[in-house]
Amino acid sequence: MRVLVTGGSGRVGQFTIAELLKHGHETINADRVAPSNPRTPAEARDVRYIQTDLGDVGQVAGAMRDCDAVIHLGAIAAPYHHADEFVFQNNVMSTFSVLQAASLLGVKKAVFASSISALGTAYAPTPFAPAYAPVDEEIPLLNHDCYGLSKEVDERTGQMFARRYGMQVIALRFHWVAIEDEVPERAREVAADPNFDNWWRLLWGYVDARDAAQMCRLAVEVDGLGFEAFNCTAADTIASIPTEDLIRTFAPSVELRSPIERFDTAFSIEKARRILGYDPKHSWRS
Repeated sequence: MRVLVTGGSGRVGQFTIAELLKHGHETINADRVAPSNPRTPAEARDVRYIQTDLGDVGQVAGAMRDCDAVIHLGAIAAPYHHADEFVFQNNVMSTFSVLQAASLLGVKKAVFASSISALGTAYAPTPFAPAYAPVDEEIPLLNHDCYGLSKEVDERTGQMFARRYGMQVIALRFHWVAIEDEVPERAREVAADPNFDNWWRLLWGYVDARDAAQMCRLAVEVDGLGFEAFNCTAADTIASIPTEDLIRTFAPSVELRSPIERFDTAFSIEKARRILGYDPKHSWRS
């Protein structure tokens, strides 16, 4: 399969390209900058790169020509360094442009980066935790910020394209995506203070970049879906305290709807396991 990866020069993009190559797929990187991060897989920097304005349908369509699928990872990753209106416009219009280009070219498979931030808890001015755990994909999205709102709108956009054109559109709700050596440092900070950086609002989750890439590949390989959203997290937390104890102590407003064993993630990944065959293999504990 030939797969266009937008944002292929970024953190998730580089690992996704490497994952696709490992499994026999051909890839093209469409991004506004060429890959340069020495910490990401070297083989990903050798694929064809097309400098692309992802908000321009024509440029995206040109990069997508002769592709069988697209994985859209190009976006502003947080609201901190740009004006709200720029974050929202960039993220929403790039997703629309990619899906529009795919529909015009008859590309029937699209995967894009949503975010756990779509729940509204990540960047709310007054921090709050999810209503219940394990957090599944049916939880209400309660956004108070431009970044989370952009991801919520992206998901609604994906639903429309799936309905209108019969496309398979999959939204992946990534948690904090970490490169391997970053997690132990964060884990030490959380061990010293479980409230570090209000991490309780994200229920101490994370995902290794290699597992995020695995889910991207699985999502583009699966057949027979319309629109679906999937949580993408590691199987465990970044904390050294059992998850249920953490929630009861530091996020008591969270309703525990089913048992969470030891250090298991507070986000349900059962849907991704069942439908995509997702199996997160990387944990900072090992």
